[in-house]
Amino acid sequence: MQKAKQGFFRELKVYQNSLEAASKVFQLVEKFPRSEKYALVDQMKRASQSICANIAEAWRHRRYKRAFIAKLTICEAEATEMRVWLELSFRFRYLDNETFSNLDDQYDHIIAQLVTMIRHPDKWVIKPKEPEK
Repeated sequence: MQKAKQGFFRELKVYQNSLEAASKVFQLVEKFPRSEKYALVDQMKRASQSICANIAEAWRHRRYKRAFIAKLTICEAEATEMRVWLELSFRFRYLDNETFSNLDDQYDHIIAQLVTMIRHPDKWVIKPKEPEK
């Protein structure tokens, strides 16, 4: 994963991947039964967009390593939650095997990217300036 310029969370590959996945989810759930509108559909929309939003928030918390890691950990949990919603959608036959597998793999990749950032936060956090002498 490449280090993005200061202030440009949109350049992070993990952000781009999560935004792409969320866009797919929003398109797919439009085809789900109306009875799922306030259950599965809402959960999937919320979780998928939460990942993107929390990556952006994490980026703005880079001055504080613990806050940065905490936000990324929320993203990781939301991405894992998405994998559960996808599996349920597949089991309820709202998603075919190929669509489920592709999205599940995509979220697995997003989780791996987040874990890398969590394990190596010093590559991402803003270092305090050295005091002038």
